[in-house]
Amino acid sequence: MIILGSTGSIGTQALDCIRKEKEQKVYGLSTNTQIELLEEQIKEFYPSAVCVVDKEKALLLKKRMQQQNIKLEIYAGAEGLIELVKMKQSHIVLNSIVGMAGLLPTIEAIKSGKDIALANKETLVVAGEIVMNLAKEHKKQIAPVDSEHSAIWQCLGGPYAVNKLILTASGGPFRDFTAKEQLATVTLEQALKHPNWTMGKKITIDSATLMNKGLEVIEAHYLFNVSPENIEVVVHKESIIHSMVEYKNGSIIAQLAMPDMRQAISYAIDALNKYRERDDYGYRECNYISKLDWKKIKKLSFDTPKRNLFPCLNFAYDALIKGGTMPAVLNASNEEAVAAFLERKISFVEIPKIIHQVMEKHICINKPDLYEILEADKWARNYTSKTVEKKVGI
Repeated sequence: MIILGSTGSIGTQALDCIRKEKEQKVYGLSTNTQIELLEEQIKEFYPSAVCVVDKEKALLLKKRMQQQNIKLEIYAGAEGLIELVKMKQSHIVLNSIVGMAGLLPTIEAIKSGKDIALANKETLVVAGEIVMNLAKEHKKQIAPVDSEHSAIWQCLGGPYAVNKLILTASGGPFRDFTAKEQLATVTLEQALKHPNWTMGKKITIDSATLMNKGLEVIEAHYLFNVSPENIEVVVHKESIIHSMVEYKNGSIIAQLAMPDMRQAISYAIDALNKYRERDDYGYRECNYISKLDWKKIKKLSFDTPKRNLFPCLNFAYDALIKGGTMPAVLNASNEEAVAAFLERKISFVEIPKIIHQVMEKHICINKPDLYEILEADKWARNYTSKTVEKKVGI
């Protein structure tokens, strides 16, 4: 297996699964800048190659490896990720890179004959049709790692036709707010305190704005070929039910588990190995993952999202329905706006305002090719950055 983003939240949990089960060989790892943690992973898992996106950090890691007489290939930069996923030894790439940066490595991995365990939702948000068609052309599998999409995947397969997908959302740290005035004074520290999950900063802010759920709606559309009007979002504060599938006969099948991403990661790895009919890969018991204790579950609550307070969810539906380059613009603008909020340049409530302004300005291209998607991404980032600069008076 090759793990892109091995030093992040999903990557470290994936390595924890491998560490405990000892059935999956690690051939490649990557990080953006965290070479100290990557060095520890190298010494434990002995990959054949790694990539450090930050080129100066890559040079530093190379010197460290030479001093310790540790021999492995060290790639650098975004182009290094492409070289890493082309490694012939591995048949699975787990892509847990954050943001648009995960798109091209996914495409190159599929072209190189790899099955994909996908934790990088932006890949399908910005280029879902292209990526899914490419996987079909190369007869490669894409296994979802997001807990919500993994839940749907696990629930599918009944004898009745699917009527609706139901994605559950924790609602984020501000789920009990009732007025826009409450959001106006939200601090960065408050937004980063997710009630149920421990995640990276970007996805935690996306959860607070409900943009993360919006991106998951777009991802679900491409993964399962279900129309936007048949994908519903419900707020489920306990994060015990990860998603549900409603069938035409009215029955609903739900997937329940503790809020632990290792369950979805392990399921995706197992499924891809089973797909390739690996005789040396047995069924795994996953005893290290906490099980539900029914005696401690007092209730399972559900509510509708407060779309007037968190309009990013609406923007995602709008982008999906509009199609073309609009999802790429939505994603790029969100990445830049969230980055500005994390740098304390804008307020929490300005995130959706800026995204909406950029989407309104964009002239959508229908049926775009990959070049047009990348250009739309670049345009949206530039326009968002300029909008941020005007707001902060730079």
